[in-house]
Amino acid sequence: MKRYGLSALLGGLVLCASLAQPAYAADTKSQLIQIQTQLQILQDNISRMQQSFDERMGVMKDMITQQTDNVNKMGTLIQNLQKSLGTQTTDAAGKVDQISGQVQALHDSVDELKARLAKVSKQLDDMQAAQQNIQSPQPGQSGGSTPGNAAAAPQAPPPEQLYNDALRDYNAGKNDLAGQEFAQYVQVYGNTDLAGNAQFYVGEIQYRQGNLAGAVQSYNKVLDQYPGGNKSAAAQLKKGYALLDLGQKNEGIAELRSLIGRYPKTPEAVQAKERLSRLGVAAATRPARPSPSHH
Repeated sequence: MKRYGLSALLGGLVLCASLAQPAYAADTKSQLIQIQTQLQILQDNISRMQQSFDERMGVMKDMITQQTDNVNKMGTLIQNLQKSLGTQTTDAAGKVDQISGQVQALHDSVDELKARLAKVSKQLDDMQAAQQNIQSPQPGQSGGSTPGNAAAAPQAPPPEQLYNDALRDYNAGKNDLAGQEFAQYVQVYGNTDLAGNAQFYVGEIQYRQGNLAGAVQSYNKVLDQYPGGNKSAAAQLKKGYALLDLGQKNEGIAELRSLIGRYPKTPEAVQAKERLSRLGVAAATRPARPSPSHH
């Protein structure tokens, strides 16, 4: 009886084990299915996020392109306005100065818009590149900046902020502060599109403060270092004025005549002609008469 009872007990245990194994396997399979389902949901969400990011990035880039086109059209209109003003003559020097100042202010606004659009476009490109790096990080890349890069960063505000601050202070009559800011811009961001403008305003501030010799040097830097900038004609005009104010009449007249020859259809050329007229001087040198030949 004892032997029979032991056999029955062992048989029951084997039966229970055989029944438990399928139940355990079924539970594990169910958990795997849940994990796979959650993983698929996460992958779908990431794909939708990527698609949404790409669509928004495309829309923003299209907007930047449209705004850039609009700014370029505005620049063309201003250039046409300058040409139109250059073909007109006027007897009132004050009106010419006022119109020239307004046109120059428009030029400055267009330059600032271009700089801002370029900055926004670069930020979008950087965001897109960073997002791509997150998706497919390259070996050896790290998200943090190295101490060397931090040390190499210029100790100055961003170029757009620095230029706008300087221009605001200049228009507010804060000459010393604006002069420091424009000089810092030229020193730190001397290769940007607005560097020539900043150098010109350094000369303008010196001219305002009566530092005529320093103003002449600053205007020369605009002409020598930024010859293709939109301040070249204005710099040469003000250089001529400064030379005249310094008592260097011949040099000032030569500078104004050179301006008229280089930029004949600009408002600055009209101003130069008006200044020469008040001096009783012709706008251009008269060719020398040939000497009579002796036979």
